[in-house]
Amino acid sequence: MPVKIRIMLLFTLLVVCILTLVCGSVYYFSYTNRIKDIQTRLINRAITTGRLLSQRGVFDQKLIRKIDASTSVAMRDKVVEAYDSLDRKIYSCSDNIYDTIRVGKAVIDGARAKGRTYFTTASKDAIAYYYKDENNRLVIIAGAYDEAGNEKLQHLRLVLSLSFIGGILISVIGGYLFSISLLRPLRRITDEVKEISARNLARRIRPANGNQKDEWYYHSDTLNQLLNRLQESFEIQGRFISNASHELSTPLTSISSQLEVSLQRMRSIEDYRKVIQSVYQDVQELNKLTQTLLEFARASGTASGLEIDLIRIDEILLRLPGEISKTDSSSSVTLDFDQLPVLEEELLVFGNEELLFTAIKNVVFNACKYSDDHHATIRLAVQEKEIKITVEDKGKGIPETDWENIFQPFYRADEGHSIPGFGLGLSLAKRIIKLHKGGISVSSVVGKGSVFLIQLPNAGNLK
Repeated sequence: MPVKIRIMLLFTLLVVCILTLVCGSVYYFSYTNRIKDIQTRLINRAITTGRLLSQRGVFDQKLIRKIDASTSVAMRDKVVEAYDSLDRKIYSCSDNIYDTIRVGKAVIDGARAKGRTYFTTASKDAIAYYYKDENNRLVIIAGAYDEAGNEKLQHLRLVLSLSFIGGILISVIGGYLFSISLLRPLRRITDEVKEISARNLARRIRPANGNQKDEWYYHSDTLNQLLNRLQESFEIQGRFISNASHELSTPLTSISSQLEVSLQRMRSIEDYRKVIQSVYQDVQELNKLTQTLLEFARASGTASGLEIDLIRIDEILLRLPGEISKTDSSSSVTLDFDQLPVLEEELLVFGNEELLFTAIKNVVFNACKYSDDHHATIRLAVQEKEIKITVEDKGKGIPETDWENIFQPFYRADEGHSIPGFGLGLSLAKRIIKLHKGGISVSSVVGKGSVFLIQLPNAGNLK
């Protein structure tokens, strides 16, 4: 079922419920008011008749009937009867000859017990009223057809029925038009989204109601933010594929060229040894690049596929000096743990130990590689349920314009091209740390060195 039809039906159902409540309430209160009004008039008629009957020396029944017949003009087909204490009918008066109200003993007894009893008979409203004075104990039965009251109720029913039907028709038409108007911005947004593809990701959705920040504006803005992320991802993917292809083709071209030259003529064993040694070095570089790309691809996914466990961050840092020295004997690392917390639980993080170790090692190794003395200092601190790791070096520093670029895949600053590497270490570290809900930033002064700050939420803060 189309959404606009559902909106129309829900709107109509709501209006029907409101109309039913209003019309029903109006009719109910009008009906109860009519009952109260006819009861009051019948009681007054019964009291008047009772008083006249109690003065039989002044008023005889013939005179009383004339008085009854000349009153209560608004009531038609009225009947007034009186019963004494022995339930004998002692008086009867009606507009129509032989017209009477048949009552049982229960009605009469009820009137004596309660003082009055209201009931209906045929089309008449009637009341049994217990009248008593010094001389008489009478039950007066007064009944009549409330012509004026019933006509008003009939007229009210007609008006309410027409209003009810008219209200439903108006709600159906109004609900349909309202749903079309309500969904028009959504249809326009949908049409614009259909026209966006990978070739024109730069296109954005215009807000539905200008700059009016309503739900449609929020919907358009959310889609535009999604398109921004998609466009950025496509651009990063394109640059990554281009740079990766270039980095992979370089050692392969070198290997192919060396083998091709060596096969052009016969050479000595020493020459072949040199060629094999050079090819072996290229293969080693190619293997390192392939492993790095595999780690990069692994870190580009989501944390749901990783083995997550509680890890002590200081234990990971303690592994770094030996690992850095084994990778490059000229590099060294100093650990500064002066600000360790009292509680060991504050050093725990949720994560994958090997990936976190790879990320921090890349940052530290990068600091050692670009430092003049090939030395880096690592400091650990816990502040406000957050673990902070700083890596300092005394290198050439990084210009502020390159602070964001150094975390892009394959990006290398101009002065860094002379140093071996692929430009993937910091990018890989940032992605791994992001998977662990952390962040990495850099501050640097050209000519003095750089400071990398790694922030990770501890395990207690993620519970």
